[in-house]
Amino acid sequence: MDNGVSAGSTASTSTLGNIALGLTLLAFGIGHTGIISGVSAADSVSLATYVGGLGLFLLGLLEYRGGNGFNGTAFAGLGAFWFTWATGADGKVSAHAAALFLILFALLALTLTMAAPSGLFGQGTYALLTLSLLLLAIGTLADTGALGKIAGWVAAVSGLLAWYGATAALAHWPTALGKASGRGAVAAG
Repeated sequence: MDNGVSAGSTASTSTLGNIALGLTLLAFGIGHTGIISGVSAADSVSLATYVGGLGLFLLGLLEYRGGNGFNGTAFAGLGAFWFTWATGADGKVSAHAAALFLILFALLALTLTMAAPSGLFGQGTYALLTLSLLLLAIGTLADTGALGKIAGWVAAVSGLLAWYGATAALAHWPTALGKASGRGAVAAG
């Protein structure tokens, strides 16, 4: 490939990455809530492996190449999380090891929360992901399904934020609430 030819805009890879993150978080979260009969978190393993794991990791590399260090870090780091979680989802590790894994990636999510652009779709998504991973880690250590369900709801809301933020950017929908020009919602720029 000629060095003068772009491999794609970072705006399109950012949007696709946030959609992939949103869908993976939704599947993961809904699986943990138990709200749909017969659907568990383990049912999201294929989605987590390929969309959340490999897809996000590759999009992260494209973001780095395009000069977006934040999205490169977010997508590649979370791609590694999803791929690793999916390969260990069948319980090959102890509860303590699983909780440690969740806490370590909660630290990544906390870093992303602090570094993300301010606002609901930037910091909100990653803050809820951090909370979800911490709740899931505590629930794993305490062997309580109730915290796992709460963590699932938090992850699902985080996924909805990521999905809506990406969809809004793509469809030019409002992404911020406020009063400008007499209207109730304004698009964030």
